[in-house]
Amino acid sequence: MMTTLTFHKMHGLGNDFVVIDATQTPFSLDSATIAKLGNRKTGIGFDQLLVVEPPSTPSVDFNYRIFNCDGSEVEHCGNGARCFAKFVIDQRLTDKHTLCVNIKKGPLYITYRNDDDIEVDMGKPILAPRDIPFNIDASAQNPAASYDIIIDGAPLPVSVLSMGNPHVVLFISNLWQQSIETLAKHIQQSDYFPESVNVNFIEILDKHTATQRTYERGAGETDACGTGVCAAVYAAQAVNAIDAINAPVCVKVRGGEIRIRIDQAGHIWMAGPARTVYHGTINLRHD
Repeated sequence: MMTTLTFHKMHGLGNDFVVIDATQTPFSLDSATIAKLGNRKTGIGFDQLLVVEPPSTPSVDFNYRIFNCDGSEVEHCGNGARCFAKFVIDQRLTDKHTLCVNIKKGPLYITYRNDDDIEVDMGKPILAPRDIPFNIDASAQNPAASYDIIIDGAPLPVSVLSMGNPHVVLFISNLWQQSIETLAKHIQQSDYFPESVNVNFIEILDKHTATQRTYERGAGETDACGTGVCAAVYAAQAVNAIDAINAPVCVKVRGGEIRIRIDQAGHIWMAGPARTVYHGTINLRHD
């Protein structure tokens, strides 16, 4: 049996998404089908699949679900949130420009000003190791989220925190001359991270500028990772390497620039663009 799926291709700074409107028809794709769609050679190809669902409670505007290209459902995607907001406004699913959507970690607030300025309240980072999850002695927890972990028999200084999804942050020099895949995979596959982890490499250029690469769990290196940039800016702020409190920090990623600020309540705000690439349909075969 064949069914036809309508989809919308979008990206935020090169972090690319397929968006599905499930506000009228329940979402029913299984992980194997999502992985097939995510294949860039034989499917559509994407970093994540985003699903727009009706609100589960009256206090939110929509439910927002995220799946990696391997079919696994994940907790959060900041670049996807910007695309989500643009999508529901462009498709006239709402007339609001300030949205509250529900993700796995709870409510998420998004403000749409224009296609180049969509700001997301990413909330406060989660630092407690068991809530990340991060297998380390809880007594080692510290406000800077700084730890030494053992990778390949050697200590590695890292910051570990969650933005609704788990992140490791490493400070590095000559970022774009480095090979990051092998180290990132070793960290992801270590016993420290039972649900794997996104690995971020950040180079601080000055108090308000940095550059970053992220190797995402389930997706590999992507052109941009919104939650990863938020995690890295928090880690850098915690050791006074940058100043994201008095003015936004501009983080340059492969796909462009993301602006991050931290408000007085400790919430991390991320701003950047979203773009629609095309709309299409694909036939799905059901055995």
